[in-house]
Amino acid sequence: MAAQGAAAASPLGFDMVLLLGVFAAILARAAAVGVCYGTSGDNLPPPSTVVDMLRENGFSIVRLYWPDPAALGALAGSGIRVVVGAPNDVLPSLAASQAAAAEWVRQNIEAHPGVTFRFLVVGNEVPVGETQHLVPAMENVHAALAAAGLRHVKVTTAISQATIAVHIPPSAGEFTEEAKSFMSYVVAFLERTRAPLLANLYPYFVYTYNLWSMDMNFALFTSPETVVQDGEYGYQNLFETTVDALYTAVEKLGGANVRVVVSETGWPTAGGVAASVENAMTYNQNLVNHVRKGTPRRPRKIEAYVFALFNEDLKDAGVEQNWGLFYPSTDRVYPISFSA
Repeated sequence: MAAQGAAAASPLGFDMVLLLGVFAAILARAAAVGVCYGTSGDNLPPPSTVVDMLRENGFSIVRLYWPDPAALGALAGSGIRVVVGAPNDVLPSLAASQAAAAEWVRQNIEAHPGVTFRFLVVGNEVPVGETQHLVPAMENVHAALAAAGLRHVKVTTAISQATIAVHIPPSAGEFTEEAKSFMSYVVAFLERTRAPLLANLYPYFVYTYNLWSMDMNFALFTSPETVVQDGEYGYQNLFETTVDALYTAVEKLGGANVRVVVSETGWPTAGGVAASVENAMTYNQNLVNHVRKGTPRRPRKIEAYVFALFNEDLKDAGVEQNWGLFYPSTDRVYPISFSA
């Protein structure tokens, strides 16, 4: 009622306030990145606390690797969009029948009407020996979502960086021959359904594997000048080089309209070569700053998810335990702004 009174007294001022509020919300969302919420730890805070952390740190999107009922329950009504996975071990059953896929969707998606689902990720870095189940599972899940009135939830999969055979120059980007055996079918599905391809991209591993002689600045977004010149396009960091190489590889398989989403990226703070708090902070802060600008070939915002929310102590010792932005205590591992 008070708002109605204010509007009657000064409609232009009230409308302007509304407009500015909407504009601010759009800017905040445009600047945000998502985060991967892994649960391989025996000392992690409860999901309700995690949702509070996501809000406090400006995350509007989160990736879950499986439909954890407790996490989905806490996310319901939060306004945080959710990317959820159908794990690799359920792919054979999802591929076997539409009925099995429909039941999975009922139990794990329809059962959470308060959750704003963004993507359903069928499989994560599915091993080549198991990819025969991948597209049939994606097709059945897609049909199940459509039958449930959930066509807006796009079905996709997440691939490994190892599927890319050529990174440099980006115009020569190409999948490995092994990956082409299944990616041609994946890309055809995504092109037809207007869904994005999710990719887990880690400049850290490319740098430490030393596939070519590389200055670490190129991996950390800190190179002061162009490192890779590809025709008219100049690249100063490995992240954008890899994203554009992936776009080229996808286009070669007929996916001219398939958008790339970076479903995992980050830098470890300990446990391996070049793994340090300083490097992790540098990489992730620069990532946030760069995704808003896109790549040289595609100067539009990149949707990206930082790996990971927490350090997870049940993973293999070493680098694998040290990707977190936060300790399980909820303290930050290092200072970073997610809305640069």
